[in-house]
Amino acid sequence: MESEELMSSLPKEKGWMYSYLYKFQGFWYGAKHLQGAIKCQKQFQAQNSDVLLITSPKSGTTWLKAIIFTLVNRTRYPVEKNHPLLNKNPHDLVPFLEANLYDNQIQDQSSFRLFAAHVPYHSLPKTVHDSACKIIYLCRNPKDTFVSLWHFSNNLKPDKTGTNSLEDAFDLFCRGVSPCGPFWDHVLDYWKEFKENSERILFLRYEDMKEEPGVHLRRLAQFLGCPFLAVEEETGMVEEILKLCGFDNLSKLEINRTGKLANGVENKAFFRRGEVGDWKNLLPISMVKTIDQITEQKFSGVGLVL
Repeated sequence: MESEELMSSLPKEKGWMYSYLYKFQGFWYGAKHLQGAIKCQKQFQAQNSDVLLITSPKSGTTWLKAIIFTLVNRTRYPVEKNHPLLNKNPHDLVPFLEANLYDNQIQDQSSFRLFAAHVPYHSLPKTVHDSACKIIYLCRNPKDTFVSLWHFSNNLKPDKTGTNSLEDAFDLFCRGVSPCGPFWDHVLDYWKEFKENSERILFLRYEDMKEEPGVHLRRLAQFLGCPFLAVEEETGMVEEILKLCGFDNLSKLEINRTGKLANGVENKAFFRRGEVGDWKNLLPISMVKTIDQITEQKFSGVGLVL
C-alpha cells in the first residue's frame, strides 16, 4: 500500500500504546491513525454545514462529543426520552475522521454531519480548509493532558505488558513525541487560526468548561447557529443536557461500564477521573517545572494561558 511505503520512509520513535509513532507533516501518529489521516486528506469531501470537533488526545474529547451531539440533536433526540447516549458511547455517536470514516462505522447522521479528529490544523483535508464548515477546538492543561494520556496508553497496552514508566512517557511528551504531538504545536496552530477567524473556529479550554459549563454550552449553541430558545431556558434544558453528558452520569451507565467500541477498546477506559488538577496527585515538582517552562516558552506573546 502507498501509505505503508510512505511510513517506511518516515522518522519513527517508540510508541505509547503500540510499537512506533511516525512523524508526518511535523506531527506524530500511530500507524493506523496515520493511514486514516492520509486517506482523509485524499478522500474526505467536506460540506459547508459540517462541524468538526478537534482535540489533542486526552483533552476532553469524550465529553465534548457527548455535549455537541446532544446539543445539535436536541429536537431529534429529546433529553428526557430514550436518548442515544444511554445506550451508546459518545465515540460511537461521533466518529473520528482518521479512525472511523473508512471503516464503515459512521452512524446515521442525516440531520447533521458531525465529526471528530485529533488531526493538526494544517493536516486537515484540503476540502475542510476550502469549505465554510465550523471547527470547535477543545484544549486542556498540558500537565493533566499528559497524566491522562499516560494512564490511558498504559491501560490500552496489548496484554497490559511493557507499560511505559512515568519518566519515559514524560520524556517523550516533552520532546513532542506523543499521539498527534507535539502537544503545544497542536494547540498553538488552532489558537492562531481562531484569533484570525473566530466566526469559523471556536477555541475552548477544558478548565473553563468545567468551571462554567452552562456559559460555554450556550456559547457553543450560539456558535453553531442553534441558540437556546426562551422556552428551552425556562424548562431547564441547559441543565438537563449538562446532567446527561456529565462524567458522573455517563461513567455509571451500563454501556460505559461493560461495553466496547468496534476496535475492541473498553468504554470504561474513557472515564477515569475527568478532573481538573489531577496532575497534582502524580507529578513531582521537577516535572511540573519542566512542563511549565516549555508551555511558557511555546506560548510566549500569543495571549494563551493553559
